[in-house]
Amino acid sequence: MSTATSTPPPAPPARVLVVDDDPTVAEVVTGYLRRAGHHVHHAADGAAALDSAARHEPDLVVLDLMLPGIDGLEVCRRLRAERPVPVIMLTARGDEDDRIAGLELGADDYVTKPFSPRELVLRVESVLRRSRAAAPPAPGTGLLTGAGIRLDPQRRRASRNGRELTLTLREFDLLAHLLSHPGRVHGREELMREVWGWDFGDLSTVTVHVRRLRAKIEDDPAAPRLIQTVWGVGYRFEADAEEGTR
Repeated sequence: MSTATSTPPPAPPARVLVVDDDPTVAEVVTGYLRRAGHHVHHAADGAAALDSAARHEPDLVVLDLMLPGIDGLEVCRRLRAERPVPVIMLTARGDEDDRIAGLELGADDYVTKPFSPRELVLRVESVLRRSRAAAPPAPGTGLLTGAGIRLDPQRRRASRNGRELTLTLREFDLLAHLLSHPGRVHGREELMREVWGWDFGDLSTVTVHVRRLRAKIEDDPAAPRLIQTVWGVGYRFEADAEEGTR
């Protein structure tokens, strides 16, 4: 399996929770992540995962969707309800409905089994780099604005018409990319490369995140005016779209 065309520097050490009931998969994944310098905890079922997350407050969770007891989707839902911890899902090949459901719940990425442990480590580090991208900025620098949206890439905060937006990691990065290029059409392949940092992947990931983002910033997500679909090409952000009343 191919990976990105260039290998970025490794992310700083992080606390990673691996949730998988297959002892072989868990051993391989935790081993590779530890060799990459991360501090790894393992949970074999949903209840143990929630308990470990509460005790250790991981920086990222690698989460198998097929778990005994509390399934992975419910674990993802509860984790996201507590705090915006990044989640990478592990899914079986062909489980598209579960994969999309996980993305709808706010998971940041997914890897399909069987997978390359090296690829998983690269995806973990890609998500970690983006989640840690915030640094103390000079006040007011680097702000992105348009259509009533105000986004601060350094502080990772966004609002529309004065109301704070609750965005996942990828939703925030997607909105930042669109706001940075108003009026320009972006193909899904380009968005996968520029926002997710990968030259390959399931493009439905982009579609799901656009749908989720529209639900949070559009007055009427069923008739979007800010993120418009350009059929057969991709998406365009209209910074000068008239704002509706709320």
